[in-house]
Amino acid sequence: MEMNPKEYRYSQEHEWISAEPQGKARVGITHYAQSQLGDIVFMDLPKSGTQVTQFQKMGEIETVKAVSDLFAPASGKVLEKNQAVLDDPSIVNADPYGNGWLIRIELSKPAELAALMSSEQYQKYVRGLSQKTS
Repeated sequence: MEMNPKEYRYSQEHEWISAEPQGKARVGITHYAQSQLGDIVFMDLPKSGTQVTQFQKMGEIETVKAVSDLFAPASGKVLEKNQAVLDDPSIVNADPYGNGWLIRIELSKPAELAALMSSEQYQKYVRGLSQKTS
């Protein structure tokens, strides 16, 4: 079963990015990430206008078990955060690639997307992680 949308790019920290027209992109966490985290109860996301830097911390995600850092898969300026997931973080568990997106950014370095994994590469990466833990 193919869980990760083919047109998205993926980071080793389990964030995805989906390019949009005019150099914009949506960012979220992967299905694997939400399944490992468990029930998400709180999100701390960067405000509009914040500059985020590729692979640097951009926020936090809190579950019943732990608090985890969120990392930016690409550099850019935050255009908006998804108010729906702030109001109801369980949307990220239910629909991480759709309604569970976290922020939209204006890419400052679109070429950075080439440093991220394709869907197939990410699938292999996650399989490797699963083998280490089993």
